[in-house]
Amino acid sequence: MSDADQATIDPTRTPLSTKNKVLETGALLAQNFAPVNAVCAHLNAFHVYSSDPHRCVEANHYCSHISEDVRQCLIYDTPQPNARLIGVEYMISPKLYATLDASERKRWHSHVFEVKSGMLIMPGPAGVPNAGWEVAESKEMEEVIGLYGKTYHFWQVDRGDKLPLGEPELMGSFTSEEQMPKGLLKERDERYGISSEQKKEKRGYIEEPEVQSAKRNL
Repeated sequence: MSDADQATIDPTRTPLSTKNKVLETGALLAQNFAPVNAVCAHLNAFHVYSSDPHRCVEANHYCSHISEDVRQCLIYDTPQPNARLIGVEYMISPKLYATLDASERKRWHSHVFEVKSGMLIMPGPAGVPNAGWEVAESKEMEEVIGLYGKTYHFWQVDRGDKLPLGEPELMGSFTSEEQMPKGLLKERDERYGISSEQKKEKRGYIEEPEVQSAKRNL
């Protein structure tokens, strides 16, 4: 079966069997899900294909800390229970980024534009006043702005793939407004009931760190 044939299969149309529902419930009651339970932040932004900068996809990050200098994020296409796991992202501090050689640095991207432009958001939970959540979100952005991310996507949902096909794709991020497709944030903002432009203004106070070169200074 070719990749094209595989891409026509829609696994989301196969309902979960009663047997698997029972097993799932039992596992939830009996097993330890510590790594997943360590997730402490949901971030939403857009990732760009390094192999084709004209393609981008919405990414819902569910992140946890390994240490003060390292975070790891599971990337889903939506924040819904049946969301597809489409990739992973690792985030490291500038201190660790400085230890990487030039060839490795090319695989990592800065979060400065994502934060300062208002594109990167931390969706608020239902029932929490927006004003209060903005404070928590801003504190998170103060931390993320200096981090460098390495991201791979396995499932190209933007082209309609019904399964994760082909090789993993290295992903990057937008670094200027000129790179972003017109109206990209409009639908996302309306869905979450937020304004990227307002977030951009409110984050004006966040100091913009110097982005280290992909070339290592020896």
